[in-house]
Amino acid sequence: MQDQIRFMKDAVPFLLGWYGAAKRELPWRGTRDPYEILVSEIMLQQTRVEAVKGYYARFLEKFPTAEALAAADEEEVLKAWEGLGYYSRARNLHRAARIIAERGFPTSPKEVRALPGVGDYTAGAVCSIAFSLPCPAVDGNVLRILTRLFADGRNIDDGATRASFSALLQSVYPPEAGEFCQALMELGAIVCLPNGDPLCGECPWRELCRAHALGREGEFPVRAEKKERKIVPLDVFVFERGGTYALRKRDKRGLLAGLWEFPNAAAGETNLEGRTIAAQKRAIHIFTHVEWRMTGYLVRGDAEGFGGLVWASAEEIRTRYALPAAFRAFTNWLS
Repeated sequence: MQDQIRFMKDAVPFLLGWYGAAKRELPWRGTRDPYEILVSEIMLQQTRVEAVKGYYARFLEKFPTAEALAAADEEEVLKAWEGLGYYSRARNLHRAARIIAERGFPTSPKEVRALPGVGDYTAGAVCSIAFSLPCPAVDGNVLRILTRLFADGRNIDDGATRASFSALLQSVYPPEAGEFCQALMELGAIVCLPNGDPLCGECPWRELCRAHALGREGEFPVRAEKKERKIVPLDVFVFERGGTYALRKRDKRGLLAGLWEFPNAAAGETNLEGRTIAAQKRAIHIFTHVEWRMTGYLVRGDAEGFGGLVWASAEEIRTRYALPAAFRAFTNWLS
């Protein structure tokens, strides 16, 4: 570990210099407001930067402070999150805002970590960027960088590997804690890319990287084998009656918990005989572990056989009901 610490301390200035010159202009950079940073980090969990940019600006316009978010009802928050996915993040952020509004924003890593929806990575990012604390934010991108840098073949899905690299970073954090944290994020996002495609010629650590010296960049990181996604064939029904459309709320637990959806059922289970089918189309939506292969039907008339429905206009669906991205393939039927 001591050799790695010395190695990293020599490497840090190269990274900070590169970051100062190469970093992207992103909406959440430049702020030290912990609430704004928390919003960005929660949104960025398992989501691409380009997808988050617009949502971040609109969300803060609607909920500029933790107090404003805390005062909103859940349906309003979910609607603002609509299409961003992983909706438990929105609920957790809402719960966290209520805690912050009541007690103020926590300033210790332990207290930030205790907020709903905040894991080690998010707590490290918030504390280092907002409060300049030496708190490592170690995710898959950072682990990819470090395993390549040291040509380290340990499995990064092993908690001990993550803990080891977190301790290493803790030992070498410079006074510019927030800049260092973001520099590592940036290096993994735009240079040290996954799947054996790093842009080594643009890397500030190319002369130090052991995997690069060995020509083995594509071998790192080492991960456990992924499980295959479960394929779920699904029929989705957009029932239209007098300019309104049938919606129902999903169960409070499980995938897309508590969100609104068009009625649906396992493929082939619903008898459509005698119904007026105005349009039909296929769509696929991929979740982390499940793939929905959907056949959608625009059906004129009542939604017989389906319970718990509300009927809403197209405008109400656009402005009031949080409809997950999985069903957006069929919203062009709304008029």
